[in-house]
Amino acid sequence: MRRLAAYFAMTGFLLCSAAMPLAAQDASKLAPGVREFVEVSAPVVALTHARVIDGTGAAARADQTVVIADGKIQSIGDSSSASVPSGAQVIDLTGKTVIPGLVGMHEHLFYPSGRPTGVALYNEMGFSFPRLYLANGVTSMRTTGSIEPYTDLELKKLIDEGKLAGPNIYVTGPYLEGAGAFTPQMHQLTGPEDARRTVDFWADEGVTSFKAYMHITRAELGAAIEEAHKRGIRVTGHLCSIGFKEAAALGIDDLEHGLMVDTEFDPGKTPDVCPSQQLTAQTLAGIDIEGASMQETIRDLVAHHVAVTSTIVIFETSSPNQPPLEQRVIDAMLPEAAISYLARRAQIGETVNSPWPVLLKKEMEFERDFVKAGGVLLAGEDPTGYGGDLAGFGDQREMELLVQAGFTLEEAIHIYTENGARFLGEDEHIGTLAAGKNADLAVIDGDPSTKIEDIEKTELVFKNGIGYDSAKLIESVRGSVGLR
Repeated sequence: MRRLAAYFAMTGFLLCSAAMPLAAQDASKLAPGVREFVEVSAPVVALTHARVIDGTGAAARADQTVVIADGKIQSIGDSSSASVPSGAQVIDLTGKTVIPGLVGMHEHLFYPSGRPTGVALYNEMGFSFPRLYLANGVTSMRTTGSIEPYTDLELKKLIDEGKLAGPNIYVTGPYLEGAGAFTPQMHQLTGPEDARRTVDFWADEGVTSFKAYMHITRAELGAAIEEAHKRGIRVTGHLCSIGFKEAAALGIDDLEHGLMVDTEFDPGKTPDVCPSQQLTAQTLAGIDIEGASMQETIRDLVAHHVAVTSTIVIFETSSPNQPPLEQRVIDAMLPEAAISYLARRAQIGETVNSPWPVLLKKEMEFERDFVKAGGVLLAGEDPTGYGGDLAGFGDQREMELLVQAGFTLEEAIHIYTENGARFLGEDEHIGTLAAGKNADLAVIDGDPSTKIEDIEKTELVFKNGIGYDSAKLIESVRGSVGLR
């Protein structure tokens, strides 16, 4: 933990906070459309006999009592000796697990709507996605690229005011993309000065981070980073035209997706040009993660204090017959969206000699080595692709994949909670379960430390001390994803 604190202290600039509501919310002041999902709203709540995984990476603790009051955790201790305040609402969690609310660091509020005009288009999911994130244990999220940044900012405001149900949102500005964007919903930068103007404009509007995208040039990225850092704002990137070491040298703070998008190993890579994605996949499928060149890249990222965001789950959808098909995911979709997703999934399932199973294993190995070398790994789901990775559900699957990658459950939760909170500069309030911190936590029916699939059994999600019914939230958006 001291190493992680030092890592962020060395970045040398103040972080721009999302100004999230840190005080307790009064459930009686929530809008009726939010109150209908509230299951627990007593002034004092005692969660007794729970298994607690606190987010620090420490081993799970059995038979714990968590006392919540005024929107914060008042105490955590052994149930045999814990003092339960008189008049508290007592909830027996025998056989259940409490974890911190997830801090999703690669999330979106939009969904792919196909290519009806020959180009990719995305619909904003302002109704369904905030509810699904919250229902599945995501209490804080970074949008990591916005198609409708004004919508994202207004949704954040409505959630903060208690008018909509959803997580705390940290809004990333519109994509910082260069010439060659694959969707007309992205502005294409015209040079470094345009990059600076874009950063300044959206920082004034209230976004708290920026994301560089696939066709940005080194000059544009350098200008954007310099301008953002003047404002105390960090920049991440899903890059293609720029390799990881180049981006690190320019001062980028975070890299999305990990190895899967690093083009620096492509033979014949041209500066500032995004090579063929197929070529990149072929190159990475044959690379040795333990080889000198890859290990040098890992050391370089760590030396430049560049975090990496794991999004294994979105790449898993390119692998035949993956992820496991879940009825709850299909039920949440607009019927037309479900048909489109299942058809595309079936096509991928017929792929012969797909490189993706190999690529996924290499990505997992890369992430393990990055963490071993001292790197800070974040996590999120990136609900894009061809539509099967839905808000919240995908975060739970990402957690399962981190465990498959070789991390313990406690390590995976630490990556998904405390690491994200520290990167956002909010670790005094969220990210771990400790007295004095916000009562943002999820109650899981089972023990994911012995059966990781139990992570999908979220029953209650507390945000600022108010407990929301996960099943009711999920049912409320049945058939909506793809439409609203």
